[in-house]
Amino acid sequence: MGSSKGEEKRRDTAPILAWLLPGAVVVLAGLLLLAGELGNEWLRFERSAIASGQFWRLLTGHLVHLGVSHYFLNAAGLVLVWFLVGREYSHAHWLWIMAGSVAAIDLGLWFFSPELQWYVGLSGLLHGMLAAGILASLPERRAEASILGVVVAGKLVFEQLVGPLPGSESTSGGAVIVDAHLFGVIGGMLVAAMLIRVRRAAPI
Repeated sequence: MGSSKGEEKRRDTAPILAWLLPGAVVVLAGLLLLAGELGNEWLRFERSAIASGQFWRLLTGHLVHLGVSHYFLNAAGLVLVWFLVGREYSHAHWLWIMAGSVAAIDLGLWFFSPELQWYVGLSGLLHGMLAAGILASLPERRAEASILGVVVAGKLVFEQLVGPLPGSESTSGGAVIVDAHLFGVIGGMLVAAMLIRVRRAAPI
């Protein structure tokens, strides 16, 4: 199964169009950065505000950042993730994966990290996208995907047992919420598994 099923993988997509989705996310997050601290306070994932009915924060919280350094760190991360695995799904499928990762992060933080009062950033979503891409690339790039998968799994285990990677908090300019990485991976892999199953079941 390859490019003959147009929506499965973007094998023949023009380079500029192939980067349309990550480019849009980077631009949107950059525009929200211009809103400053006031915009951040109105858009971030904030437990008390969400409880009062401000549900847009469940989405926008993943697009706002602590500051310029945090934004550029996540933007660079998105570019790297897309370079590594961006061609594994169509744009439509990536939107499903992104939605699943965001939902898993929101639900995970809400129910399993009750002490967390607020959260911002793309890092959890990036972990979910990378995990989904690794899962899809295993059949064709088993060695490369397996190594990358071990690295991601090792990072998650380290974060859960020890805490954020050394230097990550000083680079991002604030606390790193490692649980968001874990929940993002869970969501991304769940949606990816469903998409791959549908792909394999589809007639050739």
